[in-house]
Amino acid sequence: MVSQIIPEAWCAGPMDRGERGVGSVEYAGRAGVHGFISHYTNKVDAKGRITIPAPFRGVLARDGFEGLYCFPSPHASTVDAGGNALLNQISLRLKDLDPLSAEYDLMSTALYGSSEILNVDREGRVMLSDKIRHITGATTAVTFVGLGHKFQIWEPDQFAAVSRDAARQVFPARDGQTQPQTGQA
Repeated sequence: MVSQIIPEAWCAGPMDRGERGVGSVEYAGRAGVHGFISHYTNKVDAKGRITIPAPFRGVLARDGFEGLYCFPSPHASTVDAGGNALLNQISLRLKDLDPLSAEYDLMSTALYGSSEILNVDREGRVMLSDKIRHITGATTAVTFVGLGHKFQIWEPDQFAAVSRDAARQVFPARDGQTQPQTGQA
């Protein structure tokens, strides 16, 4: 059985490490098991809520964060989301900056000041804010995309296009292109 425990270095506080076994990988130089993996598409209900996929809720529960931390992605029309693991990655990025510098203020504004913390109800649902709907363009459904220590919330058609482009760039041979030569003949 593959566990979805996040490495302790990514979490703020003690946690159950579990046993390393099948499915264990080294992620970003740390031994452990993937956090958020795969992708799931869920419909927005009549009240504007979405259900966080059960595997993602499990990761968040073990992470110990109350709610769902979200901020606009700096790279695409999506929202980055997660818990303590994501917040710790942001803190690591900020720790080497002078806290009185303009760069620190800009980074903090982008990653903390423009963020939202969504409440998760007992059924694992969150209310999509107008801001998140505007950023993603999502109206009737969203796609949750696992990225290890965080996940993203996408409008499904936009994710499908980005996913195709990513596959073409990472796996060019699939697109009918030849693979680069690695040795001499």
